[in-house]
Amino acid sequence: MKRNILTVPIQKIQSDGASVRAQDLVAVEEPLQIRLGDSDVAITMRTPGHDRELALGFLYTEGMLANPDQIADVRVDESGAVIVSLTAGLAPDIDARRFYVTSSCGICGKASIDALAASGCAMMPAGQPKLAADLVPHFPTRLREAQAIFEHTGGLHAAGLFNTAGELLYLREDVGRHNAVDKLIGAAFLEGRLPLADRVLMLSGRISFELVQKAVTTGIPIVIAVGAPSSLAIETALRFGVTLIGFVRGGHFNVYAGGDRLIT
Repeated sequence: MKRNILTVPIQKIQSDGASVRAQDLVAVEEPLQIRLGDSDVAITMRTPGHDRELALGFLYTEGMLANPDQIADVRVDESGAVIVSLTAGLAPDIDARRFYVTSSCGICGKASIDALAASGCAMMPAGQPKLAADLVPHFPTRLREAQAIFEHTGGLHAAGLFNTAGELLYLREDVGRHNAVDKLIGAAFLEGRLPLADRVLMLSGRISFELVQKAVTTGIPIVIAVGAPSSLAIETALRFGVTLIGFVRGGHFNVYAGGDRLIT
């Protein structure tokens, strides 16, 4: 198994200006190749661990897998690539796949939202499920307490899947916030638990369009984050009826969309 934490030599500058040599723990970042059948689909930079879940979560949210019955086998080959073998007769049309661009790209935001709707994603049921507003400030603390790798390195994003009672069900960490979410979704996909219509997604950073897209694709109605949402994330949440909550800090938080699910 590949390590997800590495020890490196550093020069530490003290408050009095003195310099000392020391060792520090850092999160590992390495490429992962994802293959679907005979096709190379993607290469992503990630923290090793839960690689099979990462691959399946990515393939699901990109519309290339619909259910676990399509999968004949998932394995990691000698090069470290994840290879997803498909059940005969249940292979998707890979050439027709669509990828959502990252926030660094300049594609029209409205076109991205329209593509999400065209892929079959529907409006979330209004006002359901309900979440007590006084639980919201506790989500970041519970997520942080469960971050084992972050505790050692301080260098990872985390994504947690909660129920509406505030109980943490899954947690995944990664150098990429999108990868952490894909790992969560892949775990739920493997267990046949999709869609996640009664779950809450908690994020350790900001909320981009891609993360709301993944919530919409998997039916997650509530997204909470420590950081701020982007304008396109808010627009997407409003379009699909997602409750979007950001800046959860010190007992306060901002509701950007879907406030009808909160019980105050």
